[in-house]
Amino acid sequence: MKQIPPKISTLYDGHLNNKAIPKKEHFNYRKWLRYYLDFCLKYNHDPLRKETLKSFIEKLQEKRQTQQQQKQAFHAVSLYYELALVGLGKDDLFKNKNKNLSIKKEGLKISGADWALAYNNLKAEISLRHFSPKTLRSYTGWIRRFQDYSRSKDTKLLTSLDVKDYLTYLAVKRKVSASSQNQAFHALLFFYRHVLKKEFGDQKDVPRAKRRPYIPVVLSREEVDRIIENLRYPYHLVVYFLYGCGLRLFECLNLRVGCFNFDTGILTVHDGKGQKDRTVPLPEKVIPELKDYLESVNDLHQKDIQAGYSGSFLPTALEQKYKNAARELIWQWFFPAKTLTLVPKAKELRRYHLHESHVQKAIRSAVKKSRIPKRVTAHIFRHSFASHLLQANYDIRTIQELLGHSDVRTTMVYTHTIKSLTIKEAKSPLDF
Repeated sequence: MKQIPPKISTLYDGHLNNKAIPKKEHFNYRKWLRYYLDFCLKYNHDPLRKETLKSFIEKLQEKRQTQQQQKQAFHAVSLYYELALVGLGKDDLFKNKNKNLSIKKEGLKISGADWALAYNNLKAEISLRHFSPKTLRSYTGWIRRFQDYSRSKDTKLLTSLDVKDYLTYLAVKRKVSASSQNQAFHALLFFYRHVLKKEFGDQKDVPRAKRRPYIPVVLSREEVDRIIENLRYPYHLVVYFLYGCGLRLFECLNLRVGCFNFDTGILTVHDGKGQKDRTVPLPEKVIPELKDYLESVNDLHQKDIQAGYSGSFLPTALEQKYKNAARELIWQWFFPAKTLTLVPKAKELRRYHLHESHVQKAIRSAVKKSRIPKRVTAHIFRHSFASHLLQANYDIRTIQELLGHSDVRTTMVYTHTIKSLTIKEAKSPLDF
């Protein structure tokens, strides 16, 4: 029987590792490749033509090999073809130069390729579509994991099969949640379509975890009040907006002085989730306290101006259009950070808003002091806002608008958080 040439054998073993083929199966994969090369020599077939593989499988069928064996043989030879895409042939044209088995032809690598350009293009494509920095961090994280899984294969060699293998690995081996699978799927879809400009494939046969119905945790009004009492200044004001206006945490911290209209009692939320704006009513009960707090923000701003600071951070390129906007009161954060931030390149001191982690730590501490036996996060106050409005018989579409949901089906989850008062007895309305 024909033996696999040493250099090809070494590279083939490396490719098996790249494809995460279990070590115990390597012997069988090499065996099928040897059978295939022997078949090509015996019947004078070209080992690099895919038509030869079809004839080889037919020969296995004649020899009454099982379906599982035929499938494994097909996969083993297919991996050999993948090496052929980067120069592997009958004349053994390339050299094994390093330990990570980089295979080169016209600058392409099976492993160890540089993805720096791909990450730069990913950032550019996300910025072009004005996606949030969180989306960039999330997508970049999934692409890095995909790069590690593919052993940094050259991006020009990536195919839809690599995506299929990775998504299957996440579902079967890692057993990640349905939401993580969906996030990885959309990150890779964006990467293939907009960065690599390649076909992604339908991926219909990839195993996917079923998303279980999620019923959010909801606090009672008494529990909300107890938490607020145990929050130190100014974090209790943050919870006023989370619970009193139904804001997301990042929406609350991104509020600026110009978002408030105390005369009409309206708060405008700019650039919420999905880059959407909306308005919500301000809680009348806390408007006097909010006005007093705004005075302290104004005082801090005046001290910063006198100290010669460069202003707050502005969205997009607004500062290029309005040179002095960063130092104007209406563009100052409603919840400014306690310290200034140094911008190294510009050598400027600027004011940022409160960090999310500080708010989350304050809430955890207050919940612990309140002795509330529930898992309470900043988002739970938003759930409580919607549930309490629904309990007060507010229209579901009104609640949808206040929350900024695109689809009413998202808001419908809150129907499960309150006690049902529906009369289920069948009765004619004439008898009411």
